[in-house]
Amino acid sequence: MKYTKLPNTDIEVSKICLGTMTMGIMNDETSSIPIMDTAVENGVNFFDTAELYPVPFSLEKYGESERIIGRWMKSKNNRKDIVVGTKIVGPLPFIEGIREPIDFSKKSLKHALHKSLQNLQTDYVDLYQLHWPDRNCNFFGALEFTHNENEAWEDTFQETLHNLEELVKEGKIKSIGVSNESPYGLMRFAEEARKGGMKISTTQNPYSLLNRTDDIGLTEILHREEIGYLAYSPLGFGQLSGKYLNGASPEKGRVTLFPNYKRYHNEQSFKATEAYNEVAKKHGLSLTQMALAFVNDRPFMTSNIIGATSVEQLKENIGSIDIVLSKEILKDIEEVHLTFPNPAP
Repeated sequence: MKYTKLPNTDIEVSKICLGTMTMGIMNDETSSIPIMDTAVENGVNFFDTAELYPVPFSLEKYGESERIIGRWMKSKNNRKDIVVGTKIVGPLPFIEGIREPIDFSKKSLKHALHKSLQNLQTDYVDLYQLHWPDRNCNFFGALEFTHNENEAWEDTFQETLHNLEELVKEGKIKSIGVSNESPYGLMRFAEEARKGGMKISTTQNPYSLLNRTDDIGLTEILHREEIGYLAYSPLGFGQLSGKYLNGASPEKGRVTLFPNYKRYHNEQSFKATEAYNEVAKKHGLSLTQMALAFVNDRPFMTSNIIGATSVEQLKENIGSIDIVLSKEILKDIEEVHLTFPNPAP
């Protein structure tokens, strides 16, 4: 395993992070335990979760992924060895019933964090993140920003940073981050920190061979503002494993089970996946290995968040950390990217 530090902290994290949003729905607690055990045995010390998980969201399952991790850490007595990142949800129409209002106010932050700490059976969270912006923004599959002239949003960047900083001073959070954030939002947080607020450590955004939109406007900010990047969906909901090619619908595949999750299943994405698969075969790699190794290879990458529903799948994903892509492979990947640029934002 390779390791790095969350920027602006002394927290060391594995370059491969275990994503847990399937725990509690695609994996029950019994099958989640060997996945977490295997991750740790292979050098993974960074776990990503959220109050929202598992997905798809339901009030019945709300917080179950955190609870599974919490019970596992308690049984293993290994909390000090695990870097835990979790998130507070922002306002979206499909999130109802967890608290009122759903926002990033001081009251909401304290409420959400308290529940996460209870679920995780811990006194602190290593990385606490805003799951998505509290304003109209192009995330979750939207490539272009569409202005809403009736938007009621008020500028809360400074207030939110101060509220998070209070929780850090209380010892309940070690570092802070954002997720699904745009260049505008990331830069605003950086500017507010320069005025005296706490600096965010990371942003967690989608990044894969099918979605490299952050290369365009966000990665320069990462480098110049010393903000880390956590990539989620590096296999595009399993699309870049190749298991959906040629009309296949694997019984336990996420999109098979939850057909609404078609973010990576449009016509252009399938064409791109087929082309990337040919590149992988040409160079003697599996598509999964190549896709994950590409994400690991990015110079701005702090940690690559992989999900797995089986130990075998997990081992292959973790093994990508040892794969070095040659100049020839990278050249071939770029040729496909130029033909099918960002088909699944």
